[in-house]
Amino acid sequence: MQKIKAAVCRTFNAPLVIEDILIDDPGFSQVEVTLDAVTICHSDILYAEGAWGGHLPAVYGHEAAGEITKTGTGVTGFTEGDAVVVTLIRACGTCPNCAGGKPTICSNPTDGVNGPIRTADGGPLLQAMACGAFAEKVVVDTSQIVKIPQTMARDVASLISCGVITGVGAAVNAANLRPGQDAVVIGAGGVGLNAIQGARIAGARRIVAVDMTEEKLDIARSFGATHGVLATSPKPWRAAQKIFGGRGADAVMVTVGAIPAYNDAPRYLGWGGKVILIGMPHSGAQAVYEPMSMSYQGQSLIGSKMGDVVIQRDIPWMIDLYEQERLKLDELISGRWSLEQINEAIADTKTGSAKRNVILFREA
Repeated sequence: MQKIKAAVCRTFNAPLVIEDILIDDPGFSQVEVTLDAVTICHSDILYAEGAWGGHLPAVYGHEAAGEITKTGTGVTGFTEGDAVVVTLIRACGTCPNCAGGKPTICSNPTDGVNGPIRTADGGPLLQAMACGAFAEKVVVDTSQIVKIPQTMARDVASLISCGVITGVGAAVNAANLRPGQDAVVIGAGGVGLNAIQGARIAGARRIVAVDMTEEKLDIARSFGATHGVLATSPKPWRAAQKIFGGRGADAVMVTVGAIPAYNDAPRYLGWGGKVILIGMPHSGAQAVYEPMSMSYQGQSLIGSKMGDVVIQRDIPWMIDLYEQERLKLDELISGRWSLEQINEAIADTKTGSAKRNVILFREA
C-alpha cells in the first residue's frame, strides 16, 4: 500500500478532513489512476450531509480525470500513461442488466468498505460510489474508465464523468427525444444545463428551462434553451404550454432533488409525454401524482440513472461533439480549487450559483 492525501468525511454534515490514507496496488482488472481533476457533484454533498446514510469514515468524489500510473493483472486495452475519465459506473458485465445493455444499473454492487483504501492506521474507509475520487489517486475497475485525448484538458474532461453523461444521456437515452419534440428541463444547474444540451443535440423543437432566478434562465439559454420560465411564477406549467402552442411537453426532465419539482413535473406533460426522474431527493422523501390522469393520457414516469449511458459507447461521441464545438464543456466550470480548499468549493456549490466547481490535483 502507498500513502496519499484525501478529503475524508468523518462526521456527516461537517467539513471534510484533509489527511493521509492508504491505497492498495491495483488487482485483477483494475488500474491506478493518478488524478488531475475531480468535479464536485451535488450527490457528493448529499452523501456528506448524510442524506443517504452509509459507512463513515468515507471518501466521496466520482467525477474525475487523470492518467493511468499502474495496471493490475488481466487488464487489456489500457496501459500506463493513458489519459482517462473515471466514472462511478462499475459494471460486472454478466448480470441481466449489464448483459441487457444497462450497465448503470448493474445488480452486482461492490463492497466499498472492503475496497482498495484504508485510513492511515489501517482502519476501514469507504470508497464511496466505487471511486473515492476526492483523493490524489484512485484504484478502480477498468469498466469505470474511458480513454480521452491526451491533449484534452483534464478539468474539462472530468465534467463528462457524471454531470454531462447524466444530463445529455437523460435527453438522448432516457427521454429518447426526437427532432421536433418539445422538452422541459426543471433545474438549470450542472446536470440541467447538460439535459438542455442533450435536448438541443437530439433536435428538440422548443426547450423550456424552469428555475428560480432570471440569472439561471439566462445561463440556460446560452446552453440551448429556447425559453425560460420562473418556477416561482403562478402555475409555471401554463406558461410552458403556451410556449408549446397550447400543448404539453413530450418530455420533462427533473434534474433537481426538490420534491415540489417532482410534484409539479406531470403538469407540464402533453398526451403521451414522459417525466424523466434524474435529481435525487433525500431517502424517504415522497412525491404525489394523480395516476388516473397519467394513465388516461398515456403518460409515464421513467427513472434515469447516469443518463442510462454505456460509457464506452457514449463518452467518445460526446468528446467528439465537444471537439466540434457542438457540446459546451469549458463554460460549465465555475471555479477551480485545490484539495485543501475543498470545503470552500463545496460551500460555493451549495449556494446554487455555481455550475460546476473543480478540484485540481496537478496542472490540468
